[in-house]
Amino acid sequence: MLIIIGYIIVMGSVFGGFALAGGHLASLFQPIELLMIGGAALGAFVVANGMKPSKATIKALPGLFKGSRYTRAMYMELLALLYEVLAKVRKEGLMAIESDVDAPHDSPLFTKYPRVLSDHHGIEFITDYLRIMVGGNLNAFEIENLMDNEIDTHHHEGEIPVTTLAKAADGLPAFGIVAAVMGVVHTMESAGLPPAELGILIAKALVGTFLGILLSYGFVAPLSVLLEHKLNESSKMLECVKITLLASLNGYAPQVAVEFGRKVLYSTERPTFSELEEHVRQAKQR
Repeated sequence: MLIIIGYIIVMGSVFGGFALAGGHLASLFQPIELLMIGGAALGAFVVANGMKPSKATIKALPGLFKGSRYTRAMYMELLALLYEVLAKVRKEGLMAIESDVDAPHDSPLFTKYPRVLSDHHGIEFITDYLRIMVGGNLNAFEIENLMDNEIDTHHHEGEIPVTTLAKAADGLPAFGIVAAVMGVVHTMESAGLPPAELGILIAKALVGTFLGILLSYGFVAPLSVLLEHKLNESSKMLECVKITLLASLNGYAPQVAVEFGRKVLYSTERPTFSELEEHVRQAKQR
């Protein structure tokens, strides 16, 4: 919704200002210019990225129109889940969570937290490292290194759509200039026309430069920035899990380990100590 609102503000400011200055909006409607700019940008996008990055970008775009899943409520569920898992381990031993880790979607423990369970990357990250902990073959330093490598891989993979959109935005002004030059060429070959008609042709040519810049900085580049924000949010969740599990491996009690994880969250989503304590208490009573 915010994307649509932002686009409306961009278009209202640019086209509204042009109209208020006495310009004729119909003169900005140049479908041929749009065809040249959009077609050239699309072709360059395909050449530059190939199949895998193109698919990743197309797959990422619909998620931009949805609200963030990484809310305060989601993080409270995550920390409450980690607390329950670690408390069960402390009380009954690591083998007690083996069935929960192997089938989290069928686990009475995990199904109490649907927001966490719906996050594929998050739940896979949690269960994978709990499974490693159950195996008991790696120490805390080795697990931390493995976690860091996986988070880095996740982040680099998520940066693919960010980079492809940013590069596409960078190229749009240049393609706008290409369209404008083509319009100037057409104008020059029509030098025998009356001055009024030549003025119309020049105006049409200049619209190409305008459209390339507007599409770049008003529409495509903001999507790249938004994708980057969403990527950072998803990586922050994995970092929270990492810090909590490592604190437990280093011998801290579940209450303290969860507090370690809470502290690394962004302040806008971080629950307070009392909020988390109350949420954990209610979850245990279910």
